[in-house]
Amino acid sequence: MTSKERAKLKSIASNMETIFQIGKNPIGDTLIKQVRDALKAREMIKLRVLESCELSPREAAETLAETVNCEVVQVIGSRIVLFKRRDKSDKKASYLDEVKK
Repeated sequence: MTSKERAKLKSIASNMETIFQIGKNPIGDTLIKQVRDALKAREMIKLRVLESCELSPREAAETLAETVNCEVVQVIGSRIVLFKRRDKSDKKASYLDEVKK
């Protein structure tokens, strides 16, 4: 991902609502499935890591990105933004389709 693409995604994510929280039981099969489904539907999601979580926000972001095969856009405080580009066959346009190279 280029810096222009990352900047574009950060600006979009700033207005997004947090849809998941990672707590005491950090990253299980249920959370992975939910994150996969949400990324497929939305392309980009925002999560929050609670203080009770054993993992730091950065560790949680990297673990989820590896497991779900997506990219970490940013980690700020306890917030994580993940992105997985839509397939070309999907009818919806990607957030990055408008970024000029």
